[in-house]
Amino acid sequence: MKITKDEISPVDVRLTVAIDENDYKDEVTKKLKELGRTHVIPGFRKGHVPFGELKRRFGKQLTSDVINDVVYRAVVDYISENKLPVMGHPVPVEIKEAFEEGDQEFKYDLALIPQLDIKLDKEAHYPYYEIDVTEEMIDEQDKNMRKRFGTQKPGEEMTEDGVVKGTLMQLNEDGSVNQNEGAIQVTDGIVFPLYFKDKEETAKFAGKKPGDKVVFNPWKAAAGDAGELASMLHVDKAIAGDIKSDFEMNISEIIVNIPAELGDEYYKTVFGEDKVHNEEEYRNAVKELIANELSQNSHILFRNQFDKAMFEKYGADMQLPAETIKKLFFAEAENADEAYKAQENGIKHEIIETNLLKALNVEITPEEVLEMAKYLTARQFAQYGMTGLDDEIITRYAKEQLEKPEIRQQMSQQVLMSKLYDTIEKTVTLDKQTVSLDEFKKIAQEA
Repeated sequence: MKITKDEISPVDVRLTVAIDENDYKDEVTKKLKELGRTHVIPGFRKGHVPFGELKRRFGKQLTSDVINDVVYRAVVDYISENKLPVMGHPVPVEIKEAFEEGDQEFKYDLALIPQLDIKLDKEAHYPYYEIDVTEEMIDEQDKNMRKRFGTQKPGEEMTEDGVVKGTLMQLNEDGSVNQNEGAIQVTDGIVFPLYFKDKEETAKFAGKKPGDKVVFNPWKAAAGDAGELASMLHVDKAIAGDIKSDFEMNISEIIVNIPAELGDEYYKTVFGEDKVHNEEEYRNAVKELIANELSQNSHILFRNQFDKAMFEKYGADMQLPAETIKKLFFAEAENADEAYKAQENGIKHEIIETNLLKALNVEITPEEVLEMAKYLTARQFAQYGMTGLDDEIITRYAKEQLEKPEIRQQMSQQVLMSKLYDTIEKTVTLDKQTVSLDEFKKIAQEA
């Protein structure tokens, strides 16, 4: 067997594989004999089929299968031994359904990943924008946190986020209570004015106290949402969207949120044991919390700007093995040329990332993928109020998720990209600037 390489372009290679009978006839003979031993063939006892009969019946197909396998394995081995950076898999120039015996020649096209001369070090400077955490941000976060960790109690007057309980009575057009059979009356009604879609309806509850009456329109409050109306009026969803009359609510109780008080118990609940001891430390901890959340925006903006700079430098004039890529990835498309054109820039971005991974020696371990799975699992549990779970439980659930190939692949890619851009940030020089949130938004929109 002989393999020759023809470099059509820096990114297009054609391999020609020349074979003779000695490359495959022994394997064909072996498989024919194995077939005779293991299969029942009508007219013959198992294991006693003459070799000539086996070859007459099955020789052509088996020869084709063996030649195809021998040639393809030789191509794959050649690629591996010569460390060719191949995109996808080898593409046969001509598709043959069957192969004749004797000397033959096969050709395969390879799409090579362009090799970019990327060098990153501290000499490379990139802007990096950090968002200034203001006292107003800290105040707002403090308000939200104390509300979230607060308690709900009956109140004497309606508050912005109060929950209202009472009876709901359907009204006639003249404002009187509908006494007709089938009129809607809810004795244990509950409404959440804060979440009304029509704020004029919300405003009708402002300043109200237990014992007061409020006339409002549930259909307007829910913007006609049948599901919300069915829940509010205790009626079937199928008819809820058609109920557009006003209702009178006799308020029996208002449940208000009492924000948590600053103190050791609150500090411990929010930040853990022995982390925060006084109000100054609390505000610093809240500031750090906000800064960590906002830092994700800084990372994303840096990544977008870095990607744009890389594409301008390496992507604009990048030569791609276009025709082979079309055969590889867009053969089933209605129009391969259009499909390729739509994805061309995306392919270039992936090639740049591949070269960056190689240039910076970025690799990931199974342990890193597991840690990411555990982090996402813990966050998912926390969304359902399940915090502080034992590490063994989180690990077991994370491993179960990683047993699914598509999830493992997705998570591995997420870890790989995260590690790549962390490495980039540590490798280059970041020209850090602190900007306001509004300034950051403007920069991000322009980027």
